[in-house]
Amino acid sequence: MVRSQKRGGRDTVARHATLPTPSAGKTFLKFFGISLGVVLVSAIAVAAFVVTDLFNRVGDDAEVLEGSSEVQPPTVGAFPADQAFSIMIVGTDECGEITTQLLGPRCSEADGGVLNDVNLLIHVSAEPRNVTVVSLPRDLGVPVPECTRKDGSVASSMSKQPMNSVFDHAGLSCVVKTVSELGDIPIDFAAKISFDGVMEITDAIGGVEVCIGGDGIRDPKTDIDWAAGPRTISGYDALKFIRTRNGVGDGSDLARISNQQQYMSRLAKKILSEETLTDVPKVLRLANAVADNIVPSESLSDPLRLAQLALALNDVPFSDFVFVQYPNVEDPENSNKVVPNEQAADALWAAMKSGQPLQLTGDVATHSGVELVTPAPGSTPDPTSTATPAPRATLPPEISGQTAEQETCANGKQR
Repeated sequence: MVRSQKRGGRDTVARHATLPTPSAGKTFLKFFGISLGVVLVSAIAVAAFVVTDLFNRVGDDAEVLEGSSEVQPPTVGAFPADQAFSIMIVGTDECGEITTQLLGPRCSEADGGVLNDVNLLIHVSAEPRNVTVVSLPRDLGVPVPECTRKDGSVASSMSKQPMNSVFDHAGLSCVVKTVSELGDIPIDFAAKISFDGVMEITDAIGGVEVCIGGDGIRDPKTDIDWAAGPRTISGYDALKFIRTRNGVGDGSDLARISNQQQYMSRLAKKILSEETLTDVPKVLRLANAVADNIVPSESLSDPLRLAQLALALNDVPFSDFVFVQYPNVEDPENSNKVVPNEQAADALWAAMKSGQPLQLTGDVATHSGVELVTPAPGSTPDPTSTATPAPRATLPPEISGQTAEQETCANGKQR
């Protein structure tokens, strides 16, 4: 039988025919192509795993915010340019696994209540974006509305309670509702972070360099004895730095807030720096630290939403990142507490709602917590300049704060 010379319409090659020898260049390209394909497939698989893993972890224990408006599902890309948004960050004094090892007695002696000692409202305007971070003092007496707890029970309203008691009273949603009604401003996103989270997030980005001025900080209550000068802090040192009260200014909680603003300003600059954003392992460490250490509102529980909000901050100049302390005066009923300075507070809320970047006129510090090292460029008008400055909403001098463009140092005390 004669074997056909064609099979499927193609000429076949004789078994013993001499085949052309592939060039070294073609061989390299072939193996490079295979290798590149393997790498790409692996990268896609790893990325899919990371996103799925983050999605599952960020959503754990997410909480619905009572009375918040319906938020559209997240999409790829930045948050809609024509929309402002606000995020409430609540820092509690809960002891996690790491903190319990470091602060044993302080954790074991706690009475079981959880205090929201750090309360930050982050407001981001519509484009052109600007960012205002408002620190509400823990001892600020505020009206607390009726709130529905996570378990469905109802917590009664109160005419005036310290800000740091609201979380223990009715949870994260109630803190958000209290601040939202205080400023008549919608807050659609929120997250709670504990002591452990502060340490792990700072660790993830390789620490934050802060500045210690004055006589250096000596505070036995937080185990700090640091000389004046620049200092890179991470982990437990970062927690000690933001907790120290006796070691800065006049030793008050209001002085501590000014020092915390220095830390937050430098943290924001480090996270948004090219050094961080171009370092993929560092970004992944940060994403993991956030996923493991925050309890988000349901509206913030999708990693795509987190990315969407982060992208909205991408091009905000540091001069338009403003950190302010909620204006307050001594409580006439209790000299150890404070109450809102209503007139200055109204001006702050109005300025934020205007969408314009803010112009500070007050001191960078409250109760001497920090000292100004480098003024923000352009803070002193150039008499020879003919350029028309962009419109800004000017805050009254009763409101203290700093921009991320300014450099401040902790006004350290030796106590």
